[in-house]
Amino acid sequence: MKLGLFTSGYQRNPLEHCFEDAKRFGYDFIELWGGRPHAYAYDLKAGEIKQILSLIEKYEIPVLGYTPEHNAYPYNFMIGSELQRQDAVNYLKCCLDMAKELGSDYMLISPSHAGYLTSHQEIWDRMLKTVRELAEHAEKTGVKLVVETLTPFESNAFKSANDAVELFEKVNSPYVVGMCDLVPPFVQHESILAYFDKLKDKMYHLHLIDGDYGTDTHLVPGEGTIPLRELLKELKEMDYRGTATLELVTNYINEPRLYSRRAVDNVRSMMKEAGF
Repeated sequence: MKLGLFTSGYQRNPLEHCFEDAKRFGYDFIELWGGRPHAYAYDLKAGEIKQILSLIEKYEIPVLGYTPEHNAYPYNFMIGSELQRQDAVNYLKCCLDMAKELGSDYMLISPSHAGYLTSHQEIWDRMLKTVRELAEHAEKTGVKLVVETLTPFESNAFKSANDAVELFEKVNSPYVVGMCDLVPPFVQHESILAYFDKLKDKMYHLHLIDGDYGTDTHLVPGEGTIPLRELLKELKEMDYRGTATLELVTNYINEPRLYSRRAVDNVRSMMKEAGF
């Protein structure tokens, strides 16, 4: 199982630190956060992608995943007018184009909060329309579109394995696949392992992270209450061959280099114990 470093927590550091640390600490790839100052899609399109391509070559660390910032300001395809939704779709199509140029295998999206007065039907109509449009573009680029469930703190639209199953039934594309960030099912008392049973061959990626009940804070693996050692043993037994990003986001933004090292050291130790 390949382990990725997520770059969001490094946004106050030079982007090169991410590649340098991924190489030094033993990560296999980078999941690149697509926000300023590092990798905003329109900046990349304007020429700044050259810097990232040079870092990929220098450190021999691939960017397997690209995760554009799109859950808040100014882009959230689940809320606002049709003009705003279409603007978000056009932005994410550009992100898919940039993911292709980066050599990425996948781009990650997550349907965010749709607003308190939006009905269930309105939520699903909007989400399906958007994912279908993005799926069509993903098929053209050859980049898989990984759709992530979120916690109830973040979204009222897409939160469970059942939501993912329904989406994949209604958007039938080999380029639309699923994943599990461990925190959403854990904080909702949903089974993490159920994702593997329900999504089957659509289960493509993991955010391997720790957490605690009652919060969506992403903690260094081994420092929360998710039973990660046992989970890794289950992943080994089921022969999971997808990728896993250690998604520390911004909880450790003051010292991302220290915690990125601790995170991968902890997970490598657990993986060894599990027989990986």
